[in-house]
Amino acid sequence: MTIAIYLAHLNPVTNAHAEIIKELAKEDNVVVMPVRFLIGSTEINSKSFPFTFNVRKEMLESVFGDSIIISANYTFHAPFKRYFPPLVSKGSWELRKEILSEIKGEYYTYTGDKAEGLMLKLYRLKPKIGQRKKLSATSVKNEMYESATGEKSDWDKHVPKSVAEIINKNWNIIEGFASTEDKTMRVLGMKFPREGYS
Repeated sequence: MTIAIYLAHLNPVTNAHAEIIKELAKEDNVVVMPVRFLIGSTEINSKSFPFTFNVRKEMLESVFGDSIIISANYTFHAPFKRYFPPLVSKGSWELRKEILSEIKGEYYTYTGDKAEGLMLKLYRLKPKIGQRKKLSATSVKNEMYESATGEKSDWDKHVPKSVAEIINKNWNIIEGFASTEDKTMRVLGMKFPREGYS
């Protein structure tokens, strides 16, 4: 079978993410790669990226069990500026190599974003562009932060039940980031933690 590689933030895993993965798994073997940002061996989290890789992996496993592979190979290593400019920088090609390091046989990468699809094409990662889902992880995350500061929110309706349970178990993370500044920056449409960028 062909391997479908799904590169995503998954912070948190939403109903839209689950729907995409289920659709991919109908025909192909699925490898999900939640993005990580590391300084040395320490993962950098922020208001935009509150949940660690391990928590997101737990979310995915709670929905899909062992029917998909969850890989840590979509990892940016500090200083993050070394991945720019794209296509020219050695770092960006090292990232491509890491993404594909455990992929054997035919594959494609899935995205719902046309601009991202173009970038994946430039890196020869064989993109397949699907229809973008209306539900975004950012909107769900913002609803969680509203809930943590006392506002009424139905965030839990937008994530699988098992994921909502994991989020509630880790609610201290949401409370910790809810009233803080978002220490991320956008570079060429991609978000990166400020810490570790340069």
